[in-house]
Amino acid sequence: MSEPGKDLAVPAGPGLPTGATIPAGELVERFSRSPGPGGQSVNTSDTRVELLFAPGTSAAFTAAQRDRLLRNLDGVMTQGQVAVVASEHRSQLRNRAAARDRLVALLREAVAPPPPRRRPTKPSRASQRRRVEAKKQAGRTKALRGRVRDE
Repeated sequence: MSEPGKDLAVPAGPGLPTGATIPAGELVERFSRSPGPGGQSVNTSDTRVELLFAPGTSAAFTAAQRDRLLRNLDGVMTQGQVAVVASEHRSQLRNRAAARDRLVALLREAVAPPPPRRRPTKPSRASQRRRVEAKKQAGRTKALRGRVRDE
């Protein structure tokens, strides 16, 4: 879990060979009242956390990584920013940590390169022969299931 209020460390992975560190100044946290069950302080605590990050202007990623981020996060971004919301915990601190963890997971998935394309292969002659033989055997078995005639 990353510590709220500090730089956000994105661990190394596919597309991020050395990892990345997002400066705390590039992250914007907004707080609001959380919906759902609570307790005595349900209507007074701002426990819902919305974490905003603009990957297009971030200095934490290389130009190629930034391009891939922008391409893969295009459907998630609004006005050039990615918004991650956490409101499942009753504590603001835990929601802040959960939002940061979600952002890290989202960024790692978006910066990863696409998997290699599948190279189509042909079935071997022996496997084709086995398949045809199995079909013929099934046909012979079914042919024996016909009506019984008196001779």
